[in-house]
Amino acid sequence: MCTGNTEKKIPSGLVRSFERKQRSKQSGVEVHRHTSRCEEKEKDLELKNLKLYLENKSIIEENEKLRRKAYLLHQENLALMNEFQKKFPHWERSSSTLISSSQTLISHEDK
Repeated sequence: MCTGNTEKKIPSGLVRSFERKQRSKQSGVEVHRHTSRCEEKEKDLELKNLKLYLENKSIIEENEKLRRKAYLLHQENLALMNEFQKKFPHWERSSSTLISSSQTLISHEDK
């Protein structure tokens, strides 16, 4: 007979089955969290990559503008040196050296 013990015993097989399901659910949640974190990191990296790409593109465009300005200034410098040579022919030797060195500088920039 029962001696006052009213607790119902759950079969051990049922307990093990329940524990397995709980572990399975927990690992599924962990995998989902991990996947979500990875996807979030991937999106962050893509956004950073896009920002860097746009910044790089902007820098390249600015570099090209500055290169064109430098070329125009060099052309203006050559024209002024030419005028200077015409007005002061006795300076021709030293200014020719300056012009040839300037032309050498530009030819190296074009490469």
